Amino acid sequence: MMKRVIGFVLMWCCVSVQANPSQNLSELLQQIWQFELVANPINATSYGQHQYDALLPDISASGLAKNNQQRQAFVAELNKFSDADLSQQQQINKAFQLRELQNAIDEYRYHAHYMPLTSESGFHSSLAFLPQSTRFKNVADYQNYLSRLSQFPDWFSQQIHWMQQGMQVGLTQPKAVLKDYEKGVKAFITATPEQSVYYRPFAQFDAKSFDKTTVQKLQKQARDVIQNKVFVAYQNYYDFLRRDYIPAARDSIAAKDWPDGEAFYQNRTAFYTTTAMTPAQIHQLGLSEVKRIRGEMQAIIDKLQFDGDLADFIHYLRTDPRFYAKTADELMAKAAVIAKTLDAKLPSLFGKLPRRPYGVVPVPDSIAPKYTTGRYIPAAKDDEPGYYWVNTYALDKRPLYALTALTMHEAVPGHHLQISLSQEMTDLPEVRRNGYISAFGEGWGLYAEYLGKEAGMYQNPYDDFGRLSYEMWRACRLVVDTGMHLMGWSRQQAVDYMLANTALSEHNINTEVDRYISWPAQALSYKIGELTIKRLRKQAEQQLGNKFDLRAFHDAVLANGSVPLNVLEQQIERFIAQTKSN
Repeated sequence: MMKRVIGFVLMWCCVSVQANPSQNLSELLQQIWQFELVANPINATSYGQHQYDALLPDISASGLAKNNQQRQAFVAELNKFSDADLSQQQQINKAFQLRELQNAIDEYRYHAHYMPLTSESGFHSSLAFLPQSTRFKNVADYQNYLSRLSQFPDWFSQQIHWMQQGMQVGLTQPKAVLKDYEKGVKAFITATPEQSVYYRPFAQFDAKSFDKTTVQKLQKQARDVIQNKVFVAYQNYYDFLRRDYIPAARDSIAAKDWPDGEAFYQNRTAFYTTTAMTPAQIHQLGLSEVKRIRGEMQAIIDKLQFDGDLADFIHYLRTDPRFYAKTADELMAKAAVIAKTLDAKLPSLFGKLPRRPYGVVPVPDSIAPKYTTGRYIPAAKDDEPGYYWVNTYALDKRPLYALTALTMHEAVPGHHLQISLSQEMTDLPEVRRNGYISAFGEGWGLYAEYLGKEAGMYQNPYDDFGRLSYEMWRACRLVVDTGMHLMGWSRQQAVDYMLANTALSEHNINTEVDRYISWPAQALSYKIGELTIKRLRKQAEQQLGNKFDLRAFHDAVLANGSVPLNVLEQQIERFIAQTKSN
């Protein structure tokens, strides 16, 4: 079925550019969106498009090649549209869509499908979101879900096939980030099917829509599919990782040592930063930012009259029990209070706020040990909230002095606010409403941490030092990411550099360094984006003087959703010009 559907998509005709460029571009964007839904039906489900809920992506060699061919054809069609014939918004639409297509083409060219895992996640854990993103309104919905689960063994085998291809050419994750990785896979094989995350949709039915006999039949089917399909798939993957993949994984941590690795890293740098900066320039920027932030940290140490240097102060923060929650409930309660306090600050910072709320929940136990300290999970459906995930694993490694900055980044005014506003922009094409540009989104998240200072959220020097430590964390990323992947830095060298310059716990630093190793260049986006937003704000303040309004500036930054940094610069220049003329 998947191959027939893909074949149909490849036969789609492209639209004429001449008659009505704006309308025709909209039609082409919709064609591309529908193509991408079919190419990745898991994404379609997460976007609330449920016509493909029985399918998994076709990742066969022929399927991937056809998808790549179609994307190249779409790029050619998009390039036929002249910007001179398009409105401002349509120019952004075209640029955004070209970026998305070119990224998929580049990933295929560099064989990203040979390596469907990072240090903290992979295809096997991404599937665990299906129970919450899938629709369950009738029997057909449940049957579609069970059909999808039944395909797990074959789909996992396809993934293993590509990973074996990667082993043959030296395109694997390094051993350094795979220690105990297989345990995260094993966690999905529970003692009984009923305990599986995949059984959750069958644990509770709407009594008005499903009779007892139907419920019992579906539950029996679910137990059978989970036991004989899902668990088998995960067991096979676990065995492959433990027996074959991890022992054969490469020793080098540098992306440059992959096939075409240096070109790949350059490509990823351009993609994640949306700039033309070279890795060498980014490395030097990182060193400069580290020096500046160290000076601000020292000022806080002096203010506290602490008897010792920066290293002594960081050791004190890492080891004094007063800075750590004693229970998971205590950590979650503090995060929730901070989040609610932030909610009340938003009207003073923004003119426009999203309608969607968010919840505060712990990172799932199955992935928590190797997961980052916190993350935002966007809503999968219109009738659901977003979620701010807080990692409650290893409480003695989750400092409370950094919790305010973390909450501002992941919840509000960071990711939840920015992403929810974007999702509510119904006049934008789907690719922009659902797309995410890391330099913009993560840059905004880091800028949001800075806003806490103006909003009075850092109520003591320790919390403010936590903010600076998080900013230092992102500055260090510029140094260690480029250092490890292109400049010969060892993993321990990166760990030591971050230990010396941030107040992050050693556990967090090890987890983060492994993330940078396994996800080249993504970590560069945060500081590049934040510095751009700060620069544009300073530009607006200087040029507008008394006319500058912080709420209006923030609304202007977020007005077009997630955009490349050069587009953001253009829209702020227009904001300044329009404000001057009023």
